[in-house]
This record gives sequence, structure tokens and C-alpha cells, in this order.
Amino acid sequence: MWILPLVGYLGSIVGFCFLTLAIASGLYYLSELVEEHTVLAKKVLTKLIYAIVGVQVLLCVVDRFPFFPTVLGVISHVVYLGNMRRFPFVKLSDPLFIASCALVLINHYVWFKHFSHHQERAYQHMSSYYDAPSNMPTFTEIASYFGICVWLVPFALFVSLSASDNVLPSMGHEGSTSAGGVDADTKKRRGQGMAKALVDGVLNTIGEISAMSKFKKRSDDRL
Repeated sequence: MWILPLVGYLGSIVGFCFLTLAIASGLYYLSELVEEHTVLAKKVLTKLIYAIVGVQVLLCVVDRFPFFPTVLGVISHVVYLGNMRRFPFVKLSDPLFIASCALVLINHYVWFKHFSHHQERAYQHMSSYYDAPSNMPTFTEIASYFGICVWLVPFALFVSLSASDNVLPSMGHEGSTSAGGVDADTKKRRGQGMAKALVDGVLNTIGEISAMSKFKKRSDDRL
């Protein structure tokens, strides 16, 4: 078979493109919701952090999860909670924000390593190839733990936090502000979330590249 594998590759590429567009649209919509309901979003995120900390403690006490990775997870969520003090605004140079980004990667590595070693030990103690490993979490359980206890809060903060506090009115913007105190461009960009800003930046870049290619094509046609 020659054509069917090519059709499969083409379908995979098209599906990946649609999936990417769906994720970008979802992030954009969530950012819009957070901008409209900032106070509610802050309450929900704060309670979510406390709930996940409680889940991690219960997993450590009841299910015998490793102590030090659990402590790292709790500390990470305490650092995430520190980003809520100026919600929804954040400075990209803020030590808490930088520490949060680093802790996301460290947490992912530590827990991935833990579950990998746990799986290796479970298979080593099998007496037969056909035996099922005992006390081994399923893929659904591992994926759920990563999704809820490792990725959920950082992902929610990424969608909710706004890095546009750098464009708030200052002494240097007095000449560009109107009589009302804030110009239209600042009003438009003030509450823009990080995910929304990322999607807008990608779309603007694609639009600029498309416009440049059209302009170049017209210039070549004239020549």
C-alpha cells in the first residue's frame, strides 16, 4: 500500500491543525471569561489551590505517596498562591512568577521519575510475563494525577494572569492619554490575559507575514 499511508499522514496533519486551533480557541474563550469575572476567578483559583494541597496530603497519608515529592508539590502550590496577591496582573520579572515557572517543570520531572521507577519495580517483581503487576496505578490514574495535581493550577494561572500591567498609564504616557485619563489602546490591552495575548500575537504575526508576502508578490508582478 502506498496511497493509504499518505492519506493517513495527511489526516494526522489536518487533525493536529484542528486540535491546535481548538485549544487556541478554548484558551481565548477562557481568557475572555476571566476578564469579565475577575473576582470570581480569583476565589475559584484560591479554593482550587487549597483543595489540591489537601488532596496531595491525603495521598501521602492514605496511599503512601513519597514524602519529599509531596512536600515539593505543596510548596509549589504555596508559591502559586503567592501569584494571587496581585491577581490578575503579573510582572514577568517577579521572582514568584519565575519560581512558579521553574516549579512546574521540576514537579513534572519529579513525579514522572517517581511513576516510572514505580512501574519498573512493579514489573521486576513479576514472576511471569503474563502476571499483572501488583499495586500499580493505571494510566488513567497517573494522567489524572498529573492533570489535577501538577498541571491544573499552573495552566489556570497561565490563562488567568495578565502580563499587561506594564502598559498601565504612567508619567511617560501623559501625552498620549486623553482627557479621561487612559487612551483607547491602553484600555484595550489592560485586562488582556497571557493566553489571549499569546493567541493574538500569533494571529498578528501570521497576518503580517501574509500581508508582506502579498505585497512582495504585487511588487514582483509590477516588475
